[in-house]
Amino acid sequence: MKKILSMTLALSVSALAWTINGTGASFPYPVYKETIKQFYSKTQNRVNYSPTGSGTGIKEVAKRHVDFGGSDKPLKPTTLKKAKLYMFPTIVGGIAMAYNIPSVSNLKLSQAAIEGIVLGKIKYWDNPLIAQTNAHLPHKKIIFVHRSDKSGTTFNFTYYLSKMSKTWRHKYGARKTISWPTDAQGRGIAGKGNFGVSAAIKTNPYSIGYVDYADALKNHLKMAVVQAADGTYSAPTPQNFAKGAAYAGFSAKNNFYRIIAYPQKGYPIIAATFVLLPAEKVQTDKKVTQFFDYLYNHDEIASKLGYVPLPTNVKTQVREYWAKKGIK
Repeated sequence: MKKILSMTLALSVSALAWTINGTGASFPYPVYKETIKQFYSKTQNRVNYSPTGSGTGIKEVAKRHVDFGGSDKPLKPTTLKKAKLYMFPTIVGGIAMAYNIPSVSNLKLSQAAIEGIVLGKIKYWDNPLIAQTNAHLPHKKIIFVHRSDKSGTTFNFTYYLSKMSKTWRHKYGARKTISWPTDAQGRGIAGKGNFGVSAAIKTNPYSIGYVDYADALKNHLKMAVVQAADGTYSAPTPQNFAKGAAYAGFSAKNNFYRIIAYPQKGYPIIAATFVLLPAEKVQTDKKVTQFFDYLYNHDEIASKLGYVPLPTNVKTQVREYWAKKGIK
């Protein structure tokens, strides 16, 4: 009898279970993937998420091809209103300057060195601007690795460059795709997704590129210590990401629109990642927010993978935002 009741209960739970589909930013994918696994185990509700890049995430949710989109580039309130979308942040993470220089560890890069590398002005590893903070560098050409797809990671990295470098700001600005100067010089390699960039760095000696910290960690890549906005040097660690995230200043009044790269203190290349929801799909949106509420309640998932959970006060604001929109 107990076995029959158990089977009946299991079938009832299965019948009530639901599935939602999302796509977009690859930056938060490690956290989403693990949360999806745990959420399914607890609820039997299935969440499918494809890390196709922020550009695809924005496009697909705008066309209503998916239930939610992921983007590391926040959309301005006017854009959200026009597209009839809601937006909220989920986690914060760091973007590392990962590199592959045989026999060289503890690479330390000043702002001037990073500027020179991305602008293509510094072509060899033993350039004086890099040698100022490092010893025993080889006379080898620098290979710069970047994203090939429309990417929120690229947007946040180039936003950081725009804040840090007047030259970069005037010539290129912050974008999801960039024609990198190093490509024109034959020293550039493109990878699809953060995992593609990590793989390219790992297999190309004397390369350097920007990639999310979790992917760099997973692929055992060496990561540079970089100069922060206040002139100090900061290693890419969750603790240093959190220092920078303290200056985020999220607000529900503008749908949490905020770009947090290049904070006053802490590690300078940080980013928040966001979720976009179709305003008219209230019942489906409630399922999406149920999933992300589970993520908010399990900070250990993000922390274990090297990300920074949102501060408690920001989570409270998000939940109030959901309630106000009728999607909680």
